[in-house]
Amino acid sequence: MALFGFLRRKPAVRDAAALADFIDTQAAFLVQKGIFEYARARAGHYAKVLFHESDFQAAVEVSRWRAWPLGVAMVVEMVEGELRPHAAGELPVLQAALTATALAVFDRYPVPAALDAGTWAAARDDTAHVVERCAMHPVKRVIDVPEPYTKPYFALMPIHPKLRGQDFDTTRNYLRVALCNIHDELAERIDADAVVASLVRGTG
Repeated sequence: MALFGFLRRKPAVRDAAALADFIDTQAAFLVQKGIFEYARARAGHYAKVLFHESDFQAAVEVSRWRAWPLGVAMVVEMVEGELRPHAAGELPVLQAALTATALAVFDRYPVPAALDAGTWAAARDDTAHVVERCAMHPVKRVIDVPEPYTKPYFALMPIHPKLRGQDFDTTRNYLRVALCNIHDELAERIDADAVVASLVRGTG
């Protein structure tokens, strides 16, 4: 019954296609929730008024589309760390396939109206190097993954810099906790061996 739909478990992640959907939805959730919660907290009692202002809505559109690639990068790095122990000697192939998956997720969307083509192309190029950067160091703790992304993410908040106060640490803590929660969901839903096999064999 639809009434009890919230009790149903989310579908397992068993192949590259399901992994791509997970990356897409979780990246969007990660960055957009942070943007809206931060703006609401800073606006306080004026939040309802602010959220109906056309200038603010336009600023949010820019923020969320510029932040989404950062969300993709964080989720992909977390996923790479989850899958790496299951690569069984095929790590380079796995990493190349994961890069292709990340780019396929990126290419689901045309250039957003809120951004110019050059900005979007630069974000795509950075996405292409996420897994390459992962390969240069041991798997990070999930709580440490957001560290290099926090400063550029915080800079995208649709609130004037003079009004942000000492909120950088709050934003860092949000990303850490949120990404850990996303990892917990991934760990619960993923069949890592099946996903690695799907990526390595190029099957979705």
